[in-house]
Amino acid sequence: MITVHHLNDSRSQRVLWLLEELGLPYEVKRYQRDARTMLAPPALKAVHPLGKSPVLDDGEIRVAETGAVVEYLLETHPGSGLRPPAGTEAARRFTYWLHYAEGSAMTPLLLKLIFTAIPGRVPFLVRGVARGISKGMNARMIDPQIAAHTAYWEAELARSEWFAGDAFSAADIMMSFPVEAAGSRVGYGPDKPRLKAFLQRIHARPAYQRALERGGPYSYA
Repeated sequence: MITVHHLNDSRSQRVLWLLEELGLPYEVKRYQRDARTMLAPPALKAVHPLGKSPVLDDGEIRVAETGAVVEYLLETHPGSGLRPPAGTEAARRFTYWLHYAEGSAMTPLLLKLIFTAIPGRVPFLVRGVARGISKGMNARMIDPQIAAHTAYWEAELARSEWFAGDAFSAADIMMSFPVEAAGSRVGYGPDKPRLKAFLQRIHARPAYQRALERGGPYSYA
């Protein structure tokens, strides 16, 4: 039996969604973030030295990192239609978005989260200084980067309905978290109709909804 070590409001929600799309039985072991720090609990370090989620157990096999988990599940359960045929343009796009989602896309979003949180986590006497630094970093560096990435996503979705081509794939599952996170942190205005439509399409998928039921509350849905 597959077990997913699942942290609330995290990237591991995508693993539950993929398992639902594949129609595989699995168990969920839930971990809750600290309400003050929003960090993962120490119990996750007993599962993986970094104390991060997701981690997937499949019998004696343990796989960490979302992209690696996705590749493992697609390789061990072929024929799902969630990966384009090898050697095609869609396959090349699939590989790109699979890695981009956890690489380039997440860096500015993580910085946005950190610098937005800093003023509320420093002593009161320096809070004004911290607020000024946070505001400056967001305005000069982080927000322009996020704007560049979201504009890129919008343009790519003009090429095809899904990120890897005309068919839904696991690349869309991988891209769901940065797209949802950016929508939550900076919002999508009228200039991002395709990103809004993408979110509507994935949220309407029955497998996505079943994964929410299994994973529990998820702020980005």
